[in-house]
Amino acid sequence: MKIALACDHGGLALKNAVAKYLAEHGYEIADFGTTTENSCDYPDFALAAAEAVAAGECDMGIFVCTTGIGISIAANKVPKIRCALCTDATCARLTREHNDANVLALGGGILGKNLALDIVETFLTTEFSGLEKHQRRIDKITAIERKYMK
Repeated sequence: MKIALACDHGGLALKNAVAKYLAEHGYEIADFGTTTENSCDYPDFALAAAEAVAAGECDMGIFVCTTGIGISIAANKVPKIRCALCTDATCARLTREHNDANVLALGGGILGKNLALDIVETFLTTEFSGLEKHQRRIDKITAIERKYMK
């Protein structure tokens, strides 16, 4: 499985910890930056990585900024992206089971490394439930995308 990584300066340390974890667990990584602690703008990195997920070049994404909020908002502007900001493993499990989220957002200034890696593991190992009610809701989200993202 190929994972797109993206972050700004506020998420760099956690993104690097996630990258190490992914490499140790056999995941392929596409790192869309940033790679320095210099102040930068998260939408630039979120866009490139989200486009790779939406195009099928990467299977899933993990995006990090200081809170996870801004980078998730930016990612969700890309059609076909369902990015969820998760603060615990239960949210990560449920967003995969119910929403078939394909991008995980994390707050580098909010989460400790161990909790973040637990969230990452849960997100990547949980499958979409496939239940009709959940697919129906995802289809409605897709219809909203089609209506407003022209």
